[in-house]
Amino acid sequence: MSTSVHRIVVLGAGYSGMMCAARLAYRTRRLGVRITVVNPSERFTERLRMHQVAAGQQLGEFRIPDVLDGTGIEFVQGWATAIDPERRAVEVDGRTELGYDTLVYALGSTTDASKVPGAAEHAFTLNSPQIAGLFADRLAEVAAAGGTVTVCGGGLTGIEAATEIAESHPGLRVTLLSHGEPGAMMGDKARAHLYKAFDRLGVTVRAGVKVAKVMPDSVELSHGELVPSDVCLWTTGVVVPPLAADSGVAVDDRGLILVDETLTSVSHPEIHAIGDAAAVRQKWGTVHGTCQSGIPTGAYTADTIARVLRGRRAKPFRYGYFHQPVSLGRRDAVIQFTHADDTPRRTRLTGRAAVMYKEMVSASPLTTYRLSKRFVVTAQLSKGGRATR
Repeated sequence: MSTSVHRIVVLGAGYSGMMCAARLAYRTRRLGVRITVVNPSERFTERLRMHQVAAGQQLGEFRIPDVLDGTGIEFVQGWATAIDPERRAVEVDGRTELGYDTLVYALGSTTDASKVPGAAEHAFTLNSPQIAGLFADRLAEVAAAGGTVTVCGGGLTGIEAATEIAESHPGLRVTLLSHGEPGAMMGDKARAHLYKAFDRLGVTVRAGVKVAKVMPDSVELSHGELVPSDVCLWTTGVVVPPLAADSGVAVDDRGLILVDETLTSVSHPEIHAIGDAAAVRQKWGTVHGTCQSGIPTGAYTADTIARVLRGRRAKPFRYGYFHQPVSLGRRDAVIQFTHADDTPRRTRLTGRAAVMYKEMVSASPLTTYRLSKRFVVTAQLSKGGRATR
């Protein structure tokens, strides 16, 4: 059914979806467009700071409708449960139907605790503020008893979580379990600073191990060793919602939407995929799902939709990484500057200079979203990405 108003539905209000929606509202303010944002919660989640919540710190709470106030965007709270690409309709909570002319798919990813026995039942994740808060409550109990905590996963999230927990609860015994070497993506000097921080904070690092099972009071490794664990935090592995695949949209073997050089679905050109939901390839390789790359995809897609609605050609998405900023508690950090393909350069920052840099680039993006309602904000400055138009 055709309408005089072009209907744009944005599924997901994380870093990428919020950037896209706010920028779209400004870019299309004279084009006769109606924008709807769908998200399960009305609270904006700062996923980059969930390790702080897990350590017991309080963050500010921001409502998505308040952030989008004044844009004319309609906010619908609920789960997108089905997409009908032929009818161009989205089902919300199994009952409400939203028609669209253009769909922006920004549902992102979550930590996958389903692959290892016991992880889903006995480990916590950082998938939401609520779960991170429950972990913080349990952590306080364990810390009061001088107990043990295991962090499974030696990626950037695991590193930040382990160091934040150790600094916030110095009486805890913190063990970081990792299949690979934590900080392996960094240069030698940045990685050396990382291990000095582990030593200073008392974090025990067990690299080259594989978790076979998570139990209520221990973690079993693949060779049979039991690592004592009063509470376990699971930070390794990601999974995306099956909604796109279930709806007949072309996806890769991980469930990410296959897109062309303009981040448009190869099977359904009215669907754009951004952030963790998209399988984005560049000349140097595949973009991996991070906030650093997600915000530029949102800004780019807003600009692209506006260009097409004005009858202009879309330009290819171009992106390269710039840095790997990693907090090591509140008083230390390490910044590894990188080539476009995320391999390390020689340059790095450590200590207080790195803390200030990390706070600058990883500060809440809400200011960027609010400014985007009135100006064209250079999105890559907020997260270090390099997206050219």
